[in-house]
Amino acid sequence: MHMADALISPVVGGAMWAATAGVAAYSIKKVQTEMDEKKIPLMGVMGAFIFASQMINFTIPATGSSGHIGGGLILAILLGPYAGFLTIASVLAIQALFFADGGLLAYGCNVFNMGFFSCFIAYPLIYKVLMKKEYSTTRIFLASVLTAVIGLQLGAFGVVLETLFSGKTELPFGTFVLLMQPIHLAIGVVEGLVTAAIVTYIWNARPEIIEKASSGEAIGNISIKKVVAGLVAAAVVTGAGLSWFASSNPDGLEWAMIKTAGTAELEATDGLHQQLSDLQSKTAFLPDYSFKASEDEPEPSGGEGEEAWPAVSGGTSTSGLVGGSLTLILAALIGGGISLMKRRRYRINS
Repeated sequence: MHMADALISPVVGGAMWAATAGVAAYSIKKVQTEMDEKKIPLMGVMGAFIFASQMINFTIPATGSSGHIGGGLILAILLGPYAGFLTIASVLAIQALFFADGGLLAYGCNVFNMGFFSCFIAYPLIYKVLMKKEYSTTRIFLASVLTAVIGLQLGAFGVVLETLFSGKTELPFGTFVLLMQPIHLAIGVVEGLVTAAIVTYIWNARPEIIEKASSGEAIGNISIKKVVAGLVAAAVVTGAGLSWFASSNPDGLEWAMIKTAGTAELEATDGLHQQLSDLQSKTAFLPDYSFKASEDEPEPSGGEGEEAWPAVSGGTSTSGLVGGSLTLILAALIGGGISLMKRRRYRINS
């Protein structure tokens, strides 16, 4: 559900940048009360894991489409909504800048659609309510699936509204919404299952992490070495190897665009869109999660249109490892900066 810049107007893009910046500033202020030295590495490894997981598109049967997890709900459950939102913002920033996945103008839209709705709407109003009484494997499963579906439905509808307000007549509201919502319903079910599996693993290993995140408390003296090691291993395996098995089908947004407008890419010819496209082409050293192809590079062998599966690629593996590492560093730096702000404020007040 990564929107390209061509899908939105500068006015909508600017408004969503402002909204996202406001939510991020609020999150930074609120998360200081629960930030400690152990949440910093947890933010980093969770960001790396979500980055790697988003590289794996899974096929949606009988549709010709595919999807990937958003990750906002997982982050909210394990880190709390404020740290979760800042972490998903880190993931999407690395993707847009260095892998050309999602536009720079559309960055605010993408963070809002995949972060805000999951962290600040679906998580507190649905997941926490359903899990209020007690944790169990069955309740985690049901709450995760239902919350992921609703969060993704809200995000998909956000995409539709943003294109509507941008005046994209190629994507008429009625047709576009009737395609976006059902396909993201299926994607949401899969995300819910993945979320349930991860949360169940963390709950069995260190239930205090989830309890502290839910209550907005610092992690404290709880040992998280086992959890961090497991997440690092999962991120490496996913980014370096499992990413080869990603579906080549268009994702839910691209599929809905093809069905609606006959193309997965809209043209944007105004100056700002072109300037941002030129900037992104310079910063993205691994575009589309692969090595840049030289102009005189020969076409791959095989019949036209044929794609090998699994797509064993050094570029993909490198992208998974480099992108995961960059996300880990950025998320950890954000966490470290917030922790430093907290300590300075404490010294001033004392």
